[in-house]
Order: sequence, then structure tokens, then C-alpha cells
Amino acid sequence: MPITLVEFAKDMQQDVIASAEIEDSQDFAENAFTRRLLDYLAEAGELGDGEVCYYHHHGMKVNGYELNPEEESLDLAISIYTRECPPGRVEKARIDAAVRQLTAFLKRSVQGLHERIEESHPAFALAQAIHHFCSSGEQFSRIRFLLLTDGVVNVDRLPEPEETTAGQATLQVWDIERLYRWYTSGHELEEIEVDFAGKHGGAIPCIPVDEPGADYETFLAAIPATTLVSVYGQYGPRLLERNVRSFLQLKGDVNKGIRKTILENPRRFLAYNNGITVTAAEIRLVRQDDGTPAVAYARDLQIVNGGQTTASLFRAARKDDADLGGIHVPMKLSVVRDPSNLDGFVADISRFANSQNKVSLADLSANDPFHRRIEELSRTVWAPPAPGTQRQTRWFYERARGQYADARAREGTPARARAFEQTHPRSQMFTKTDLAKYENTWMQRPHIVSRGAQKNFLGFTEELARRGGFVPDERYFQHTVAKAILFRRAERIVQGQAYGGYRANIVSYTLAWISHATEQRLDLDRIWQSQSLTPALEDMIATMSVHVHGMITAPPGGRNVTEWCKSEGCWSQCRELAVDVSPALRRELIAVGRPPERGNQDIDQPDEEDLAKIERAKAVPAETWFKLSNWAKQTNSLLPWQRSLAFGLGRLAGRGQDPSRKQAEQGLRLYEEARRLGFKT
Repeated sequence: MPITLVEFAKDMQQDVIASAEIEDSQDFAENAFTRRLLDYLAEAGELGDGEVCYYHHHGMKVNGYELNPEEESLDLAISIYTRECPPGRVEKARIDAAVRQLTAFLKRSVQGLHERIEESHPAFALAQAIHHFCSSGEQFSRIRFLLLTDGVVNVDRLPEPEETTAGQATLQVWDIERLYRWYTSGHELEEIEVDFAGKHGGAIPCIPVDEPGADYETFLAAIPATTLVSVYGQYGPRLLERNVRSFLQLKGDVNKGIRKTILENPRRFLAYNNGITVTAAEIRLVRQDDGTPAVAYARDLQIVNGGQTTASLFRAARKDDADLGGIHVPMKLSVVRDPSNLDGFVADISRFANSQNKVSLADLSANDPFHRRIEELSRTVWAPPAPGTQRQTRWFYERARGQYADARAREGTPARARAFEQTHPRSQMFTKTDLAKYENTWMQRPHIVSRGAQKNFLGFTEELARRGGFVPDERYFQHTVAKAILFRRAERIVQGQAYGGYRANIVSYTLAWISHATEQRLDLDRIWQSQSLTPALEDMIATMSVHVHGMITAPPGGRNVTEWCKSEGCWSQCRELAVDVSPALRRELIAVGRPPERGNQDIDQPDEEDLAKIERAKAVPAETWFKLSNWAKQTNSLLPWQRSLAFGLGRLAGRGQDPSRKQAEQGLRLYEEARRLGFKT
């Protein structure tokens, strides 16, 4: 039975409560609500990675944002969190007030609001970035005000935001009903419907290409650049949702070349450019006066290949004031006859047609076998009882958004639904982006985590691809849960420190530093068994967070704190912080010593040209290789074959024998990776 609107609203409310460590704080509950809605919008393709940023002062208010200087776009979000269930109606007066508050924040940011905000406050970075962007008279090409609410917006006419020197904003409302419609439609994007004939310069003449027996129709055309820019101006990155390269910015020789052609030799654009590949679920053709067919309308339009061309044209028109009147872009439009095949069809186009920049398989999938296995383990592995209780529970992994609510709804009766919640507490539910955040923090990549949920997940996916089809086992799942417990408890500890902002960055950097300083020897098995942290570990988190906060909020050269946290230089500086691991925590670390002897390994003959690598590997003492092997086993830091190789290299070193070329090369790689993760000889 499909979930109802009221059930959806109740589930969302419970999600917010579970996410809020301080439930009686309006500010923090509102932050948790905003975070939930920004995650939904990212999944719906409306945002990339929105940042939560609560600021409410003197008629100004903002709850979140996404700012992309390369795309010259700014999204400002404001939340009206009512906590009402069933959802109530949001009065027009509150909507009008919200638009005025966002407008006031935007205006004053342009005027230098950041100079009156504490640098430690997240709103400082937002206001400063807006001011810097507009300081030379620049305007944003696109500004959106996003009104987020758990209520129902039902007004005859939405207010139109006042134009500011930063640009003209548009208002989008995401109320509980709109979210519910998206959720119950299978979490699909709201379809893009393009009226070429009526709104974007006219129907586009085309040539049908008949492919007998094909599961698609193809039309060849030359789309006016002005039309393409007009459509992109309305829908933005949503046009590129299925383009695996949509996250790339205007950098690199390809984009510079496109821009140069637009500005210096526009008449050659059609000859020089490969054009765009477009898909649609449906089109409508009209006949021109000479009988030529033309595309007048397209539904579910997507630019699968050519996102860089599109963005470059848009940027040249808006930023360089380029005249696009004489430019046409080659276009191949494919209409898929069976909509259920669209995603697979598009993925194949992406794989074979994209050639401007290298595309890895990690770009094209979320490594489903890995995530399916985590899902299976989460449904079968029982967690030990928490201290003071006897009830065993499970940690529920949402491989796809909404699985928790769907599983609960399938229980049928209220009593069985309550039993489900007792077995699978909402506080023990975690998602793909959560898992990526925990893993990348533990693997000491806090600068990647700080780049936002989607980019962090992409980085994690690429790492999975490099591991070559890694399939998690039960111990990996238990350690993943231990990292979740570690991260979530650290969030509460840091929240209690009242730093005023940057909690997510402080948590990730603090835990990454501890992971490095302890050589990843925290006892994850102990955390799993107790479902909690020891006092020594909690004290270390609280102590280290003070140092991390001081470091990230004092970036070199007065850089923006948020951008500083996204840089590898920030992690390098954090890693060198001269703080001692407490004696109490050191006593709890996993011991690493020489493991017992094991069988021999075959040795290949060395290759002459790799003697230098072999000598470097031989220079590592046997005890170091044995210690590394045992450390990796105890901490589950490296793959099994890497641990085995380290042990084998130790045996060879102990006997004074040379490793093979492959053993030396792989051994040096894993040795450097272990050092990066904090392993000390």
C-alpha cells in the first residue's frame, strides 16, 4: 500500500528528530530539517551540494545555500518548519515575509554584511562570497530563492522577489505536498518540458534518420545557440542530470577552446564543434512552410553529451556578452521508444560518446554490487545490545532513498510497525552518502568530505572502482557501523562545544586526525561490541576538536573558511598539528607486533630496469613489513592480498632474499598508503 501524505510527513518529522541532537533547540531542529530538504533536492536534481547555514538577524534570514561562481548561480534557501502533523497550511503572510528576509540578506551581503558577522559563523563565508562576486559590478546569471516547508503552500499567486544589484531572483516552493509527489513517483526528476516553438525562439528544423527495428528514433539538427542558451537558462544543470560530466567546471583546454571559438571565430563553430547529443521521452513535430519537419516540443529533455559546450555558450553569453546570433550547434536527438530503457540507453551513450575528458566506470555507476551487499548485511546482522539493555537491534542501510519508510509501511499494522522500529531504530538508519562520509573520514580524506555529500560520494565511488570489485563481508559491515557510531557521537560532542559553526568540518577533520595519529588502531571491534565510545576516546575528540576549530577558522591569507576546508592543504596542515594522543587512549589501541610464521611465497626473477625499486623495498626492515602486515589486519586498513604481500616481503627481507619486480612495486605502493594513513615504523 502506498504511503500517504500524512505518513510521509510523520516519517520526515521523525527523521528530523532523530537527526537533531538537541531537540528542544528551535535553531538546531530547523537545521536538521533544512539538511533533510537539501538532501532531497540534491537527489531530485535541483541542487548539487547545498550547505546548511542558519542566520536570522534584523529582518534577514537564510537557512542554506549553494553558490557556484563558475556557473554564476546562487541558491538561497529559507525554511518554514512548522512541526505540524497532519501538515497545516502556510499563510501567505509567512511566505511574503520569507521572501523579504532572503532579499534583505542578499542586498546586505552585496553591501558588505560579512564585515559585521563573526568569522566563525557559517553565514560569514556566504555573505563574503556574495560580496566578492558582486564587488566589481558582476551579477549572478541565476538566483533562486528556495522556500522549504513541512507545511502546505496553497496561495493564488506567489510573491515575486525584488530585483537587486546581484541580479533578479526567482522563487521556488518545495512544500510537503510537492516533496510527497516527488517521493511517491519513484523519486524521479520532475520532467523537463521544452516548448521550443512558443518560448525558445521557434521550432528547430530537423532530418529524421530511420533505423528499422531500432528501439529509438533519431533526428539530426543544427540548434541555434541562442535557443540552447535560452533553454539552459531556464533549467540549468537539470538538463545535464544524466550527463556523467555535469559536475565538471569550465576548466581545461576543451572549454578554453570552445570559448575562444565563440569569441574570435563564431562562424567556424559549426565546423569545429562536435555538437550535443540529446535524449527525450517524447517530441512533437510540426511542418514548416516548405514541408521540412521541425521539433516544436520535447518532454524529459536531457543533454547526455555536450554539457561543456552548452555551459560554455551560456557563460560566453552572460559573462563575455558574446553575440551568439550566428552560431548553430550540431544536435543529435534520440527519442527512446520504451521509457523504461531510458537510463540504460543514456548510460551507454555516456560511456561511448563522451570523449572530451576521460570517463571512468565510476562515473557511470554507484557500484551496485557493493551497496547491495551492504544492504543484505544490514538486514541480517544483529548488533549487540547497547549498555544497560538486552534488546538486539539492526543498523538499517538505505541503498535507495525511502527504503526505511517503505519497509515500515509494509508491516501492515501499527503494532507491527512499532515492532519494526524497535528492531530497526530510526537513529540506526544510514544512507549511501552517510557511508561515504564515514569511510572517507576514516581514510583521512576530510577535505573530500568537506566538498559536500554528492562530490564526496563520487570520490568514494571512484575509490571503490580502484579496489576492483571489492565485496564487503560481515566484519567490514561491523566496522562500518563502528565508524558510524564514532562519527555520530563526535557530532554530539562537537555540538556541545558550541563553536558556533563549521560542525561538519570540525567533526571530519578531528576524526581524520585521530585516525592518522593512532595509525588507524582505534579498536573498532570494541566500538561495535559496546555500541558506544570509551570515555578516553570521547575526551580525545573533545580535546582535538578545539585545535581543529582553531586551525580551520584561521586560513592562510584570509581565505574563505569553507573553501579552505575543501583543500588538501588544509588537511596537510591539520595532520601536522602537534597534539599528543592521550595516554588513556593509547592504552586502548590495538597492539601491533610480529605475527606468527606462515608459508613461503613464490619469488619472480627481478627485471633489470626495476632494480632501483627492488633495492628500495629491500631497504625496509623485515620487522617493519611484519608490523605493517599485522597492523593492516588488526585495523582492516588494507586489502587481504596487500596484507599477505607485506608479510611475504617481511619473510624475504628476514632471509636476505630479493623480492620480484611486481612484489617490490606493489609493496612500495602499499607501504606509502600505510604511511599516509598514519602507520609508523
